[in-house]
Amino acid sequence: MGTSRMEKMRRNKVMVLATCLGSFILVIFYFQSHLNPAAEDRFLGNSWHGKSRRSPLQALYDSDQFEQSTIQATHQKRRDLLDSVCKMYTRKRRVLTPDDLKHLVVDDNHGLLYCYVPKVACTNWKRVMMVLTNPGKYRDPLKIPANEAHIPSNLRTLSEFSTPEINYRLRNYLKFIFVREPFERLVSAYRNKFTRSYNTAFHKRYGTKIIQRHRRDPTDEALENGDDVRFDEFLYYLVDPRTQHEEPFNEHWERVHSLCHPCIIHYDVIGKYETLAQDANYVLQLTGTQDIVKFPSSSITTRTTDDMTAEYFQNVSLFYQRRVFNLYKMDYLLFNYSKPSYIHVR
Repeated sequence: MGTSRMEKMRRNKVMVLATCLGSFILVIFYFQSHLNPAAEDRFLGNSWHGKSRRSPLQALYDSDQFEQSTIQATHQKRRDLLDSVCKMYTRKRRVLTPDDLKHLVVDDNHGLLYCYVPKVACTNWKRVMMVLTNPGKYRDPLKIPANEAHIPSNLRTLSEFSTPEINYRLRNYLKFIFVREPFERLVSAYRNKFTRSYNTAFHKRYGTKIIQRHRRDPTDEALENGDDVRFDEFLYYLVDPRTQHEEPFNEHWERVHSLCHPCIIHYDVIGKYETLAQDANYVLQLTGTQDIVKFPSSSITTRTTDDMTAEYFQNVSLFYQRRVFNLYKMDYLLFNYSKPSYIHVR
């Protein structure tokens, strides 16, 4: 039953990606290949099917043959809800470019695709992925400096592969994502990028522009340094039509559905920051690596909490509460987060 379900899932999922290179259009179809596994391996130079153990994707869907555990049932509900919301709100499926795949980290050793979302334990997940993809060099995630985890060359993303290689991995690898209450993630991003003195690059890149556009009578020092952006000014910047017209949102406050495209890419595991330890262990169990690598525990002292988020929003006008909520509404719907009690919008 599990195998047939996985095959059905593969057959029914179609994804089209396109990129324009001059007049050349590259179209990637995400569906069941006519090649058999051995032929695919020879074509791609990949030995995954030759491994004796089950892939994480097989481990996930083969478990449907048996009575589901509590965590299996939880993740099935999350997948079902995501699918239903996508069907309800996605009338026209947009075309993705390879740039849209830059957040999908690839682990060919274990058959994993991880879409990283900043401010949702992505530093620790990148550390774990570095251990999984390069066990000869890394063994303990906590011994990997945070800045090293964010060096692009240390991990490969799906955008770096050819069209057949992308299709192969989308069909055969376990795809997982971790999400967080949207406003809590937004406040976490603000605190990290605009209230920490060491983030001068963000102050110069974004802070100066925010102050110039959204502060009355700014001082010359503020315009020069951009290091004292208020939270309400940050929100004005987000809902200002000029912001997204000029360039995409920075990944730290971009919506999850725009980073990871969950209505086009079928995610097998949807982890949540609120159940991080449990969900992370579930992913590692599916890969069979839970005894080899442990997911690092998060710092409780510096974490942005719901109460802290409520304090940041308490002085935001109803008008801007409504506009910011509408901006992140799809993330609330897709990942089953309730409208915060401190937000007064209908």
